[in-house]
Amino acid sequence: MSVVFREAIEADLPVIIALLSNDYLGKSRESADLSTYRQAFQAIAADPNNAVIVGDLNGQIVASYQLTVIAHISLSAIRRAQIEGVRVDGSVRGQGIGAAMLQDAETRARAAGAKLLQLTMNSSRDEARRFYEANGFQPSHIGFKKSLSD
Repeated sequence: MSVVFREAIEADLPVIIALLSNDYLGKSRESADLSTYRQAFQAIAADPNNAVIVGDLNGQIVASYQLTVIAHISLSAIRRAQIEGVRVDGSVRGQGIGAAMLQDAETRARAAGAKLLQLTMNSSRDEARRFYEANGFQPSHIGFKKSLSD
């Protein structure tokens, strides 16, 4: 099984949103209205330090993630890469696609000059935590979020 990772195009959005929606958290967070996603995608596509990546398996998108490279002052001013929205279609989980996706993210991060690859995940995702740890990520920080919506 050979997945090809590539930068997403706007036509991929419906499948990406379906992947993001296909779990107990995403069902309540994502919307059927693609207009806001299109605006966000266009902003991401215009930013050279930001990309949405999809995994294509025989012409079908089965995975996606977003990678953002961030300039930092801390840690001797290293560049960091942040992974978000990591998803693999449930029908192909357990076949190495997630590990290949993380390797793709690492390769892209290194090529962009990043010295640290980081991600956040919802603390209720125990299976995801085990997966990330098995792929070399360390639970080194506690994250906080604050909603800024009205």
